[in-house]
Amino acid sequence: MDWNFIIFSLVKLAIIVGVVQGLVAYSVLAERKISAWIQDRVGPNRCAPPFAKYIPVLGPLLTRWGMFQPLADGLKFMFKEDFTPAGVKKIYFFLAPAVAVIPAMLTVAVIPFGSVMGNQKMVLADLNVGILYTFGIVSMGVYGIVLAGYAANSKYPMFGGIRSSAQMISYEISMGMSVIPVLLIVGNLNLSHIIGWQATNGWMVLYSPISFIIFMVASFAETNRTPFDLPEAETELVGGYHTEYGSMKFALFFLAEYSNMVSSSAMMVTLFFGGWTLPFWGLDHPANSIGMGIAHILVFMAKMLFFMVVFIWVRWMFPRFRYDQLMDLGWRRFLPLALVNILITALWLWMRS
Repeated sequence: MDWNFIIFSLVKLAIIVGVVQGLVAYSVLAERKISAWIQDRVGPNRCAPPFAKYIPVLGPLLTRWGMFQPLADGLKFMFKEDFTPAGVKKIYFFLAPAVAVIPAMLTVAVIPFGSVMGNQKMVLADLNVGILYTFGIVSMGVYGIVLAGYAANSKYPMFGGIRSSAQMISYEISMGMSVIPVLLIVGNLNLSHIIGWQATNGWMVLYSPISFIIFMVASFAETNRTPFDLPEAETELVGGYHTEYGSMKFALFFLAEYSNMVSSSAMMVTLFFGGWTLPFWGLDHPANSIGMGIAHILVFMAKMLFFMVVFIWVRWMFPRFRYDQLMDLGWRRFLPLALVNILITALWLWMRS
């Protein structure tokens, strides 16, 4: 038994889970601060534990920036009353939040967030079918939403679950087909090899910009974010599929949404923007030192955080699509565009060969 492999895998798993959970917590804070700036408000600037006032300079600064707000939110969710409405289908009601959050966490397992550090690859599972694994796991997340809508035994959650099902079949085909030109160009399903190809030949967004546009727009639907937040649509469905949820079960749905944002941003960086590579500063080759390995991780994180901010910015700048408009966009616009994009890419590669 290779104990070194097991130990390093467990360490990587702990770091990945910790970083993702930290990103989720502070993405909520970033959402609140960015929305406040867009709407000319202040945002969270009061919440702080009692000891914060005794920390010179840094304490008041962190308080004013709202850095303790995620801690307060987490404690609130943990200590709120866990109320279960009468009439719900209890087994499915309790199962739905877990079914929503587990696929969101499993997706990050195959994403290379760095090159190497020492003799360890900076990816938890370097699968040869990484893209197929990602799409297979991601498509399971919708079952949690549908299950929540069904189990709540209430009309608004049921409408949210039905919308989620229709939304999934409207965008997921286009999303999957948008990646096919990437596979044709690289000739490999392994995400590390896709990043390696981009390190040598340039970022994929330059070769297939249409694929990136389709993938990015579909990612908003995948994460149930505005302008495609139809399954929850507060102004229409109260809260949609999580209307009847509270306490930690509601927090798990929140965790799933923001974890999906993290994984979608990471996939866009991996597939189209070179992952941990940069075409300058010598960051386009695998690391030959610990410092270079850390630099690669920081580059990947910076790119990923950029797309997280884009997710948040779009929510507060654009109105929600109508139900029929989303399906029209998926079936009548993006699906034909994705097919034409595959055909053009295949012809281009055939002419070059």
